[in-house]
Amino acid sequence: MVNSLFQWLMMALFTAVQTTNISVQNHQAVYKMTELKKHPLYISIIDINHNAKDKALEISVRIFTDDFENTLKKYSNAKIDLSRPANKAAMDKLVSNYLLSRLQIKADNKPAALHYLGFELQQESIWTYFEVPNIPSVKKMEVNTTVLYDYQEKQINIIHAKVNGDEKSFRLDNPKSHAAFEWQ
Repeated sequence: MVNSLFQWLMMALFTAVQTTNISVQNHQAVYKMTELKKHPLYISIIDINHNAKDKALEISVRIFTDDFENTLKKYSNAKIDLSRPANKAAMDKLVSNYLLSRLQIKADNKPAALHYLGFELQQESIWTYFEVPNIPSVKKMEVNTTVLYDYQEKQINIIHAKVNGDEKSFRLDNPKSHAAFEWQ
């Protein structure tokens, strides 16, 4: 009886050790794959909200930090670190110039002049903010964007546009760059 109990315990221990080793090996393999691919999708989100009270368009652009930094490196000889920029004013200028050259909005067939407000780090993303003043109402909006198309062929830009509480969305897969929205 003691002998069979001992054998049973040894088998249980052996199985537990094997399972733990397999689990550790699988975890290490997943970790290595994750390290190689920081994220499998290349997506940016562009949120456009018409603020009727302030008569303005409020725009935010969300981009994965590493993707944005790698893209901005192509346009600057300076070290690119969006989470802790050595020179915040220079980084603001680089971020602003890049996005303003790749994001255009028309409200009711009129080009909207985006005013850059700044950027901030939130977890693994950079949020960049713009405003377009003097927009009392919106019936139609057109968005042209090539954000990060120069970085990744698989880039996807998701656009959410909201007017009077009615939100519409559009997905642009590189090389598509135009989205149009209409409200009543």
